[in-house]
Amino acid sequence: MSYTLRELNAAIESLWPSEHAAGWDRPGITVGSLADSISSVHLAVDAVDESIDEALARGADALLVHHPLLLRGVTTVAGDTYKGAMITKLIRGGCALIGAHTNADIVADGVSDVFAQRLGLKEATPIVPGALPGTGTGRVGELPEPMTLGRLARKLAEILPATATGIRVAGPYDTVVSRVALCGGAGDSLLFEPAVIAADVFITADLRHHPASEARERALLGAGPALIDVSHWASEWLWLEVAAEKLSAALPGLAVSVSELRTDPWDFVVTQ
Repeated sequence: MSYTLRELNAAIESLWPSEHAAGWDRPGITVGSLADSISSVHLAVDAVDESIDEALARGADALLVHHPLLLRGVTTVAGDTYKGAMITKLIRGGCALIGAHTNADIVADGVSDVFAQRLGLKEATPIVPGALPGTGTGRVGELPEPMTLGRLARKLAEILPATATGIRVAGPYDTVVSRVALCGGAGDSLLFEPAVIAADVFITADLRHHPASEARERALLGAGPALIDVSHWASEWLWLEVAAEKLSAALPGLAVSVSELRTDPWDFVVTQ
């Protein structure tokens, strides 16, 4: 079954409306013409050399990524630059590129919602509510049953795809936790939201030293959660399968595939 890029983009807009994306975000079509014929779509977190090569090798007519390739401004797309080389490869390969970023983070069955579902959180609600009911940044809810912080970290290791940096934890291993706040991707901007402070543990990615250190000290005084830092890519990769199912339902007959390539940027760690 074949659709136009216009029809594909309309389906993506209906599932993850770009009007609800953050003001700094740049979701939507990056490469492609609206009249282009689309019969196969490949999904990945990042538009990097490997994922683009994979899409082209599969004969995909479009690559839907979570992270927009042109999120930050560029002054050239010359072929000797990373972003220019990617765009050139996509155009020559006849493959469109579309991004669904913060607009896919906040919705029901979005990035953080899927993460919460995989953990089995009960009655999960947004950390910061959005404009529409059920939408918003992050999620907070109750585990099916209390467990130690260490066991929760092990559970995350079972749920998330493996990465070189693994899972980092700030807090005693045997601390019993029940209420969990989480945010797929980078979420340290949420560290001092009331819903996060009231949780037993906050799970997110890309925790920086100073915000994490301050949050840890507050937790030691009984005024904040333990912290679990996971891979940015891994925390968002979980969403792709759900996104593929929704896209397939919206456009019957469209061939939809999900990349299993690890596009986390780290290759190895050395422990001391």
